[in-house]
Amino acid sequence: MRIETNITRRIFAGIIDYTIIFFFSFAMIFVFGEPNDEGNYQLNGLPALIPVAFWLLMTVGLESGLGGTLGNSIVGLKAIPLSGQNRNLTFGQSLKRHLLDPIDMFFFGLPGIITVKNTDKHQRIGDLWAGTIVIKMKYLTQAINKENQVVE
Repeated sequence: MRIETNITRRIFAGIIDYTIIFFFSFAMIFVFGEPNDEGNYQLNGLPALIPVAFWLLMTVGLESGLGGTLGNSIVGLKAIPLSGQNRNLTFGQSLKRHLLDPIDMFFFGLPGIITVKNTDKHQRIGDLWAGTIVIKMKYLTQAINKENQVVE
């Protein structure tokens, strides 16, 4: 069985993760922000780093510490190193994956979808840079060979 693209699951996982991050950031800015001259709210100083820290925790922290973001866990996906030997990503691998999220998600995710559909291991741009792949959690008990085949 070939590893699938999991496009629909990956999109739902991203929507779940970034909806949580967006609403947390919005709430932080609205509750703790100060109005500016244009009538908008903004965070100044050290509190401005809280949404960034929350993003880091929700994506990189959960993925490298617990094995997956909330979105990936809910839809049954897991990012693993390309070698498939170690089932958990390092902090650096996860950071690389998620630093490129803005590029992968640009224009409704088109760059990410195109690269997932057109790479032999179904990797998005962040996965290519980090040397990772995304698989269904049910495949974790099975070995993955070099031809991208799941070995029973």
